[in-house]
Amino acid sequence: MATVENKSKSAVMRWGEKPYRSLDYELKQCFGEKVYKLALNGGMTCPNRDGKVGTRGCIFCSQGGSGDFAASASLSISDQIDLEEHLLSKKRPVKKYIAYFQAYTNTYGEVSYLRKIFFEAIRRPEVVVLSIATRPDCLSSEILDLLAELNRIKPVWVELGLQTIHERTAQFIRRGYPLSCFEEAVRNLHLRGLTIIVHTILGLPYETHDDMIETILYLNRQPVQGIKLQLLHILKETDLADYYEQNPFHVMEMEEYVSLVVDCLEALSPEITVHRLTGDGPKDLLIAPLWSTKKRAVLNAIHQELKKRNTWQGRIL
Repeated sequence: MATVENKSKSAVMRWGEKPYRSLDYELKQCFGEKVYKLALNGGMTCPNRDGKVGTRGCIFCSQGGSGDFAASASLSISDQIDLEEHLLSKKRPVKKYIAYFQAYTNTYGEVSYLRKIFFEAIRRPEVVVLSIATRPDCLSSEILDLLAELNRIKPVWVELGLQTIHERTAQFIRRGYPLSCFEEAVRNLHLRGLTIIVHTILGLPYETHDDMIETILYLNRQPVQGIKLQLLHILKETDLADYYEQNPFHVMEMEEYVSLVVDCLEALSPEITVHRLTGDGPKDLLIAPLWSTKKRAVLNAIHQELKKRNTWQGRIL
C-alpha cells in the first residue's frame, strides 16, 4: 500500500510542481507553453440589471459587472486584442492567448451580434481558446448551437457564475436563478462537448465552512471541467457594502481563507482543473478584506499550507 508521502509525491508528479491540477499545467499540456488571458468587453449588460431578472445586479457586483479589469467596450474586439497584446508584450514574450469575454453576461445578446464578436476573436491565429463568462439562464438553444459551432474551430470554455449551491444564500446575493437552472445549463453544455468552468465564492455572508465544502462536493458530481475559487470582496458603491456597514458580518482573515482553500482542494475531484485560488478586487474600490490585495502572498501561503499538511487535490475523496 502506498504511503501518504508517496501518494503526495505521485500527485505532484502528475500535475507538475503543484499538488493540484492547475490551469497553467493544463495549458502547457495542451499547447506546450504558457498561455495568457486577454480580458475583453463585448459591451453587454445583464438580465439582473436591465429588469428582466432584476435591476441592481448581484449584491456584490460593482458597476464593472465582474469586468473591472476588462478592456473598454468602446473599442472593437480586434482593437481590444491589439491593445491587450501590446501591454502584455511589454512584460514578457507571449505567443498564445485566451480571448476571455469577462464583463457582465457575455451570451446576453442577439445571436448575430454574438457570432460577430466571437468570430472576430477566434479568427486571430494567436488566440487558441475562447472563454465566455455568462449566466446559466442566458443559454438559449440558438446560443448553445453557436457555441458548439465555435468549439469545432477552437476550444470554447463557458464560465458559469454559480457562487453557491445553497438557495438561501443565492436569494440573499440576488443571483436570480435556481440551482435547477444551473443543472440544466450544465447538461446542455455537456451534451455539446463544451468545457464548463464554474465560479464559486468563498466567504459569502452567513455560509459555514461545511456549506462551502458542500458546494465543492456537489460540483464533483457534475460534468464540469474547471473551477474558480474566489474570496468574497466587499466593494464600494455596491449593495453589499451598504449591507456590511449596517449589518457587519464576518470577513475571513488571510489565515482562515488559506486553510479553507486547502480544505476545498482536498475535497475537490482530481479531474477538475483549478483556474483560480484567490482573486483581487480593484484597489480603489476594495473595502474588505484588505489583505486580498497581496495576491502573491496569498498564493504563497496556500502553497505553503499544502506543503505543511503534505496534502493534495482530492485527498479526502
